[in-house]
Amino acid sequence: MSQTFAVIMAGGVGTRFWPRSRERSPKQFLEILGQGTMIENTLSRLEPLVEPDNAFVVTNRLQAEALHKLVPSMKKENILAEPLGRNTAACVGLAALWIQRMDPNGVMVVSPADHIVLNTDEFLRILRLAVKVAEQKEALVTIGIKPTHPETGYGYIQSTEEEIDRNEFRPQGVYRVKTFAEKPNLETAERFLKSGDFFWNSGIFIWKASVILREIELHLPDLHEQLQDIRKCIGSPKYEQTLEHAYRIIRSISVDYGVMEKAGNVYVVKGDFGWSDVGSWDEVVRLTAVDAEGNSIKGKSIVLDSKNNYLDAGGRLVATIGVEDLIIVSTDDAVIVCKKGRSQDVKEVVDFIRRKQMNEYL
Repeated sequence: MSQTFAVIMAGGVGTRFWPRSRERSPKQFLEILGQGTMIENTLSRLEPLVEPDNAFVVTNRLQAEALHKLVPSMKKENILAEPLGRNTAACVGLAALWIQRMDPNGVMVVSPADHIVLNTDEFLRILRLAVKVAEQKEALVTIGIKPTHPETGYGYIQSTEEEIDRNEFRPQGVYRVKTFAEKPNLETAERFLKSGDFFWNSGIFIWKASVILREIELHLPDLHEQLQDIRKCIGSPKYEQTLEHAYRIIRSISVDYGVMEKAGNVYVVKGDFGWSDVGSWDEVVRLTAVDAEGNSIKGKSIVLDSKNNYLDAGGRLVATIGVEDLIIVSTDDAVIVCKKGRSQDVKEVVDFIRRKQMNEYL
């Protein structure tokens, strides 16, 4: 019987969560919504599904040591430190190499480190179903979230009504994937919602390590070539040097674009378990309780004649007078003030800081 492995993708910086999220302390290392860091919560959710030694985290070298301190129970060899960021295709390919060494038939549950799930029991039920599909169909499987509103911040997955063999999974919400769609404008998102056959793309994937490596070989032969060089050196003194060399050659491409959109045997499992990718401060606002004036306040503050604001004061005292519909986030060295609905643009602030080489604020 094949083993199930968790692969947590934790190499990003979370630029839309500046100034709280920084290169050395990114979003996934923060308690954005309280009650533990996002990566700790992600690992905890998967514990009933995966043995402790079968959980891997893929991060970058800058964050690897901090991650080990944050999750000291994880074996160091299960923290895979990429020398350079090369998007998710390289990330899952590297993890698949390690997993295939442990179990040639191993199934990978690949998840971002910085999502939230409100209904863990339903989440685990869906994952167990997805693992079954991945094993029986030798397929690439993703989790599609039933949309509740015309969201423009997510990619979408369209399912087909094509019959599945013997119809064994259809009553449980398993469909073949028809197409993937990029983040839409509002008009297109409204059309997706009305159609009934589109799901939000959760970025959660399930597949056998052997299957994803086979698909990488087929659709991303250049990545496959570098992965083969890495495979030969795993466990040897040459591993880090080979990894560094390979990552300088590997091009940056997502597994969605590089593999999923081109592969034929792709399924989506419908999920409805209180999911959010917490992709912006606006999403935090949506998930946070408010007081009688519509304000959500974290930290020391004085709020006068102010309504419908989100205020994260950090270690400072922050005061507001006569303001509405603002997101205010303060840290020791930076403050951002943003109108609600514009927090996706926080990334532009980080881009500006980078262009001006104000690296102490990154």
